[in-house]
Amino acid sequence: MSTSPVKGLFTLLRMPYWLMTGGLSLLTAFAITKSMIAPQDMLLIFLSMAFITSAGFAINDYFDRESDAVIKPKRPIPAGALSLKQVIAISSILFTAGLIMSYFINWLSFAIIAIDSILLLFYSYLIKRKSGFAANILVGVLTGTAFMFGQAAVQNEITLISLSLYPIAFGTIGGNVLRDILSLDGDTKVGYPTLPQKIGSINATKVGALFFLLTGVLAPLPYFIGKLSGHIGFTIYYLPLILIWSILLIYSSIRLSLSTSTVQNIRKYERMVTMSMILLPLALIVETLVGILL
Repeated sequence: MSTSPVKGLFTLLRMPYWLMTGGLSLLTAFAITKSMIAPQDMLLIFLSMAFITSAGFAINDYFDRESDAVIKPKRPIPAGALSLKQVIAISSILFTAGLIMSYFINWLSFAIIAIDSILLLFYSYLIKRKSGFAANILVGVLTGTAFMFGQAAVQNEITLISLSLYPIAFGTIGGNVLRDILSLDGDTKVGYPTLPQKIGSINATKVGALFFLLTGVLAPLPYFIGKLSGHIGFTIYYLPLILIWSILLIYSSIRLSLSTSTVQNIRKYERMVTMSMILLPLALIVETLVGILL
């Protein structure tokens, strides 16, 4: 049964993910500069990254149309809400809009968006079908570019401060590995070569836990990078919320490694990590506000 084109469009765009990409880019820009940003620049930073994100989801749905018809029939293409030509057109428009917006920021921002666009196409066309774990890694790599883009957009450079935020993206890799375990039956049915298929759910759980552990240990790095290198880093006000997040990540990692790798346990700690991610943007907001007010 087909759904309406409007509903299909919103499903295709995956707009909640705009907060993970465009939102993190903008918050990183605020936290690094610790000052207000012109409204037009805010829109360019947020929307350029957000549009590329939706463009990537759209082109991924295009290449996944046959598998989605089996395991995700409510997606816009198998549900009949959007045609293949419409999805290609939407993806092309969003890629173009994102690239044009980043061009009006500066050359480095444009280069990051251009590389992200190429990687998204490469991911959808080849990587996801050939190696599930490589796809997990690539998604983490793409998520981490949001931090670099945030600094590039306001300072036209990438330094240790935004690079020190990059390891936070490791949590995305861990979460994707765990979600591959939860979707193992469907992925097997359509032939996706995910990590749980290759090494088993127990070992895959430990891999996911390792990435959570790395994220938890390295999340406070933006504060310490300034202390260790002499560069301007984040203030101590970044630490309270981020340390709580680190504790939750490390705890989840330990529990996943030591407890039985049941679907219930994996789902429990995957949700815990996902819900606790709100602490990251809150820590960046606190860092920004304190910097502006003090």
